[in-house]
Amino acid sequence: MNEIIIGVDLGTTNSEVAIVEEGKVKIITDNDKKMLPSFVGRDDTGKVIVGETARNQYLVYPERTVKSIKRLMGQNVQVNLADQTYTPQEISAIILKKLKEIAENYLQQPVSKAVITVPAYFSDAQRQATREAGEIAGLDVVRMINEPTAAALVYDAEQTEPKHIVVFDLGGGTFDVSVATIESGVVEILSSHGDNQLGGDDFDQQIINFLLEYLKTNDQVDASCNSKAMARLTRAAENAKLTLSDQPYAQINEEYLLEKDGVAIHLSLELSRVEYEQMIDDYINSMMDTVHIALKGAKLKASEINEIILVGGSTRTPCIRTRLFNEFGFEPHGEIDADLCVAMGAAIQAAMINGQQVDTVLVDVTPYTYGTSAIGQLEGSDYPFVFTPIINKNSVLPSKKTEAFTTNYHGQAFVDISIYQGENLDALNNVKIGEFRVEGLQDVKAGNVIILTLELDLNGVLHVSASEKSTGMEKSITIKNAFSSVENRKLESAKQRITSLFGKLDSTLYEQDDEPFVAPEIDSARQLIAKAEGLFDHISKEDKEDMTDLIKTITKYAEIDNIDGLENPVAQLKDIIYYLES
Repeated sequence: MNEIIIGVDLGTTNSEVAIVEEGKVKIITDNDKKMLPSFVGRDDTGKVIVGETARNQYLVYPERTVKSIKRLMGQNVQVNLADQTYTPQEISAIILKKLKEIAENYLQQPVSKAVITVPAYFSDAQRQATREAGEIAGLDVVRMINEPTAAALVYDAEQTEPKHIVVFDLGGGTFDVSVATIESGVVEILSSHGDNQLGGDDFDQQIINFLLEYLKTNDQVDASCNSKAMARLTRAAENAKLTLSDQPYAQINEEYLLEKDGVAIHLSLELSRVEYEQMIDDYINSMMDTVHIALKGAKLKASEINEIILVGGSTRTPCIRTRLFNEFGFEPHGEIDADLCVAMGAAIQAAMINGQQVDTVLVDVTPYTYGTSAIGQLEGSDYPFVFTPIINKNSVLPSKKTEAFTTNYHGQAFVDISIYQGENLDALNNVKIGEFRVEGLQDVKAGNVIILTLELDLNGVLHVSASEKSTGMEKSITIKNAFSSVENRKLESAKQRITSLFGKLDSTLYEQDDEPFVAPEIDSARQLIAKAEGLFDHISKEDKEDMTDLIKTITKYAEIDNIDGLENPVAQLKDIIYYLES
């Protein structure tokens, strides 16, 4: 029997784990609860807590609890948890490790492989960070699939007549829309569009802002500086949002919220659905714009759509269903659980990979365009950074595309190639996700042909190669965004660190490694500083002041691991040292 592969929905607000068992999808529960709140905390003994317990602790000890970590995936940041700092990958790994344990307790056997879902509009950096989180948690991520794609897999695809569907996916921290066709068991994603910084959390924030303003007006108190009061207001906003999904009014009562001049401040008010929907109207308008963009990408009209599938708890907001009904003329599907369908789809994908009989076949697409820059015309003028798409948005995955470019001048010995992600005609307005140099080119006239190949795999990881056509000399890289990629040693260190949190309560287990990982760029910068300081006794006062200012800047960026920020000051310091040693 093949090793079991679990399906995981790693959500902003809640996470779930599922498997296919005896031909049916099963959500694996923890204490009879199908969803695990995506909260991570440390209790007063130092023990790691995950899920409902951490969510409850957030109200009292927000400084010891982390929520909505998914929104930070792919960013070069650290989050505080009690007296320690962690990367978003590490916090996500704790959630994944808990889901892994839930599955193992149910299956009574070890689990080491998983299919993990990600928002369709997740960038390469965010996907890579998700993969790293899985590895830290002790999981081999055999596939990552887009959340709306996973939801579409759950849909009954038995019909032989083709149907066009829209998957409207509104999670706690991300939003995207995918347009797909279903026919004879094949799900083909035609287009995707969305925003990975828009979700139910933003709805909550509008209510929180309303409550803060209410307290200022009625009690002349600013609660925004009180972390415990803010945690309670956050919970109150979440509960009010849920209530207003089913009822026209929500009563918000928070007794002894905080004190002012020794007097207790109580919060008590009624929020109507009309007021709430006015607060989020701009977000809803933005979402409908996204629907139109996705339809345009699929080259379909609203009248050609047969079904709408809703994904994510925030889609229960009544005005969303109303706007979709007004747009398409029919009600969205309601029989598929919006909270659980993504995990169920991940389990179906896992079963397919594992060789189990599954009716649905998956064809996924990339939500971004990938390309490079080249000299060309922009707004009627010559411009050296015109974006040249190679793999276009909505291309079926996996995708491999090749383009030919030529050198610009006689005897050109090398070419610098930058890879961008985005849709803007100006490459500099897109996201640069990698660069490399191909050198040692033939000494020939301008027009030497360079072949550039981009290959995007099923997990959204980009492989790039460039070769000189006449000689076949090749240089290749795998794009791993500098802000999210982790070297093997650092990844193993994080894995040991997170694993220790699930072990004994000895506080020494939670300390950082004795030999922390240092990026090569930072190590080189520090060596350069030492070299510069060794020249201080033999240079002018003016040169010393210039070098001291650069050293301060380099040190500042090195302390926060900002490799990009190091580039310019390091280059300037090198120039000064070169000048002084010449």
